[in-house]
Amino acid sequence: MCVLVSAEDSNEEVSCTVEEEAGFSEIEGAADSATLVQSNRHEAHYYDFHIVYSASYRVPVLYFRAYCSDGTPLLLNEIEKDLPACSSKVLLETKWTFITQEEHPFLNRPWYKLHPCGTSEWMKLLCLGDEVAAKNGLAIELYLVSWFSVVGQVVGLKTPLEMVKKSV
Repeated sequence: MCVLVSAEDSNEEVSCTVEEEAGFSEIEGAADSATLVQSNRHEAHYYDFHIVYSASYRVPVLYFRAYCSDGTPLLLNEIEKDLPACSSKVLLETKWTFITQEEHPFLNRPWYKLHPCGTSEWMKLLCLGDEVAAKNGLAIELYLVSWFSVVGQVVGLKTPLEMVKKSV
């Protein structure tokens, strides 16, 4: 995922897909960059997401890393500016930090994660009426789609409609 942000700390934010980003490169490629003064007015922030199962919490966990186009990692306060308004508000209003940085369990590099504390409890509530799905062998896929539809919103990810249709 790519997010373009204004260096002037305005609330303007533009998300783009890889295809759209490639289109920007083609447009910019026509100008000779050696003769241009580079401006950081809008800088692209890139996000990589991994879903990893936590054996200790017994739930999936969303790991992510954020970085600038030059590869420089973003700090948490920079990431917070890219979050949806509802997530930013929760971060400001609570003392509990739901985004923490720790070593990725497989890559052994620092990544951020959405803390899984409490996930098991709210997933039980969310899946209470799905015993029929569990009996038909759809429990794992339905669980993951349900989990992703909640957790993804925290960082601005939307659950594709096709994913929901396949799990039902």
